[in-house]
Amino acid sequence: MFDSKAEARRYAELNLLEKANEISDLRLQTEFDCVVNGQKICTYRADFDYWIRDEEFSPDDKYIVEDVKGFRTQVYRLKKKLVEALHGVEIREVRA
Repeated sequence: MFDSKAEARRYAELNLLEKANEISDLRLQTEFDCVVNGQKICTYRADFDYWIRDEEFSPDDKYIVEDVKGFRTQVYRLKKKLVEALHGVEIREVRA
């Protein structure tokens, strides 16, 4: 079950890419805890995460965290910044 039709469409696209071996280890609803000074501030739940081969820049696989967004709330913007700073990932936003 998906929160939106756009999220369901994106999952179908990513599923096809995984079957074509362009991405791997596709996961849904991965959680990232945001802990500062030993205190849990919040949990961010990504729509998708996966690995992609990034041959244009290097032969290494690249970890992708993705969120399908129609509207960026203030809470989402704050959580995005926290996750990126604390976990060293970049969250890609896919427009709904």
